[in-house]
Amino acid sequence: MSDDLPAPDQVPGFPHPRETQRLFGQDQAQADFLSAYNADRLHHGWLLTGPQGVGKATLAWQIARFLLATPPAEAGLFGAPPPVETLSISDEHPVSHRILAGAEPGLAAITRSANDKGKLRDQIVVDDVRKLNHFFGLSATDGGRRVVIVDSADEMNTSAANALLKMLEEPPARTTLLLVSHQPSRLLPTIRSRCRTLRLPALSPDDMQAALLQAGADLPETPDQLAALASGSVGAALRLLTLDGLRIYQDLINIVGSMPQLDRPRAQALADTAAQRGAADRFELMLTLLDILLARLARTGAVGMAPRPEAAQGEAAALERLSASPHQARAWADLATRITARMRHGQSVNLDPAALVLDTVFKMQETASRA
Repeated sequence: MSDDLPAPDQVPGFPHPRETQRLFGQDQAQADFLSAYNADRLHHGWLLTGPQGVGKATLAWQIARFLLATPPAEAGLFGAPPPVETLSISDEHPVSHRILAGAEPGLAAITRSANDKGKLRDQIVVDDVRKLNHFFGLSATDGGRRVVIVDSADEMNTSAANALLKMLEEPPARTTLLLVSHQPSRLLPTIRSRCRTLRLPALSPDDMQAALLQAGADLPETPDQLAALASGSVGAALRLLTLDGLRIYQDLINIVGSMPQLDRPRAQALADTAAQRGAADRFELMLTLLDILLARLARTGAVGMAPRPEAAQGEAAALERLSASPHQARAWADLATRITARMRHGQSVNLDPAALVLDTVFKMQETASRA
């Protein structure tokens, strides 16, 4: 892939998962894999599931490094060898060096590739998967292990998924396939059935803060707000920090706080931010934050109080005023369903981002007026 294209499996500006040495908050998933390894029940296909940004890709690279650096265990004169207790491999190990350099012959990583025009595809296509045929045809080294990482498996189109399914049905010897999946329901049932699942939960605030520090992120003055919006996802937190997401959400709360009146200048300024040149990532984040806001409005009315901690100053007061009953909660939930579909459709057909944001704000004002 061209160096000019963003890596589809990396948050821009932060370390790639293969460069992340320590995984926080996922001890159980690591223990489950080691348990299978130590019991000599190493499945050929593993499905790593959970919310986006909680460490699935980091775990996949950690497993790959471990398998390629760990020789097959053999019983000695005194019986079976002691169980392996950690997936960690030294930074100085030759496999670690080769993986960082992208030169490990026993490892293949499948992600979205560039098309004929040099643009990053929005799907993993069948040719991406078929490259594995050449990989499997090479002579095996270092005990014969091979590892394949697919990130993310959700992005495979139908042809690519069927090609990978054939490999799962007839896996090459001593090959482990690691499928990273944010939404496993989007995968073929036959793919899911041929993999063992490792489920990774959302991170606690402390684990997320430790992971952000490891990534070199500058923590905000309001870590509770970041934790509330990121929902235990380091990837989401990094995007919020990079794209000024905390300020955008504060602007949204300020606009909602004026409803059923509408602060038009503030709403127009927010819409203009989404329409700036090169602001595609920020617009995508804005759509996500609107989804979060509508969900938190619906939840407030359903349970009788705003979520804690607050994700912005004044959020609780605004949400509790506009969604004070289950009836109002249903109104916001219905709006969320309509708005989400409309925004995503408008995005897919390249409607003006500013118009989409303003239209969403107007519909929220209408709902606030009825509430």
